[in-house]
Amino acid sequence: MSARRILVWLAVVGLALPASAGPTRYDPQRAGHPLRIAAYALHPVGVILDTLIFHPAWWIGTHEPFRTLFGVRVQGDDYVEVRTAQAEPAPSVSPEPGATEPEPEAPGPGEPGTSEPEQD
Repeated sequence: MSARRILVWLAVVGLALPASAGPTRYDPQRAGHPLRIAAYALHPVGVILDTLIFHPAWWIGTHEPFRTLFGVRVQGDDYVEVRTAQAEPAPSVSPEPGATEPEPEAPGPGEPGTSEPEQD
């Protein structure tokens, strides 16, 4: 067997074996903490609020006219990017053949960077 086949076989066998994590043991000192008991009671309330109120409110707030009203900016809004790209042609990367860049204008008399001839 080649070394490559042995490595592939070891990888397959290693990934197929179950992880050696054991079950979590019950710790009565940690389980009876007052904040843990409050979390058990309040977690379902938070999930219900998130599902029934906050997700629909976010969905409504990310659509026009509410998006503009609330000032929401959704990152990765492909629809706007595609629409903008279709409306405006992409700028030319290379200059047209035979075109030259304009030369910078020379400073006028009396402007900084000019040397006036000395008069004797």
